[in-house]
Amino acid sequence: MNDKGLFYWVWFIFKNYWSYFLKGTVLTLEIAIIGTILGYVLGFAIGLVQATPVSKGDNLVHKIGFSVLKPVCSVFVAIFRGTPMMVQAMVFYYGLKNAGVDVSPFLASLIVLMMNTGAYMAETVRGGIISIDKGQFEGGFALGMSHTKTMFAVILPQAFRNIVPEMVNQFLTNLKMTSVLNVIGVYELYFATKSAAGIYYRYFESYIICAIFYFIICTVFTKILKVVEKKAFQQKDYELAVEYMSGAAE
Repeated sequence: MNDKGLFYWVWFIFKNYWSYFLKGTVLTLEIAIIGTILGYVLGFAIGLVQATPVSKGDNLVHKIGFSVLKPVCSVFVAIFRGTPMMVQAMVFYYGLKNAGVDVSPFLASLIVLMMNTGAYMAETVRGGIISIDKGQFEGGFALGMSHTKTMFAVILPQAFRNIVPEMVNQFLTNLKMTSVLNVIGVYELYFATKSAAGIYYRYFESYIICAIFYFIICTVFTKILKVVEKKAFQQKDYELAVEYMSGAAE
């Protein structure tokens, strides 16, 4: 069989070991979807902390709390944006092992992807918030709204439009970046490909199949997310802001 051509081997490996690729694809999607969603939540929380001002008129709890949280968030973002995710996975997974904490590769990969996504999304959220004109804050305060209400009712709905494209890009990036998690033994698509390739030592042909799988899932999710984004932003107005304005008029 060594004299067979490229397409023969690609088809041969796929036909006999398609279950390897399917299992790896399923786990890749699980890690990417769950880890990214958790990362979005973490990123929004950190971004809100970073974008919240601390002024002299704030109460003592607010001052102390944000004075502590802001530096912690800044260090967190700097570390996870400044180091490769492959290194983060190895330090986190093997660090916990050395400390006597038994954590599965799957759980470790979810946590690492969540923290990595959170660090990048935090800067995206912070940038989206500060991109909104300060007059929007002043308008909310003029209507008697607190900083929190203004943020969630006026600022975030507008900032979200600027943030969504980067959220989509981050998810697609995470789909591909799950491949580095094979270093801690996660049986994702890249790891599955290595297993199939090692049987006949046909690495080139196996990675062609791997590339096709990645291309298909990324293309499908790109189309889905574009449709969702388009549907989500068909509504032009902000109902909460309108309600506050009508309430103020009364």
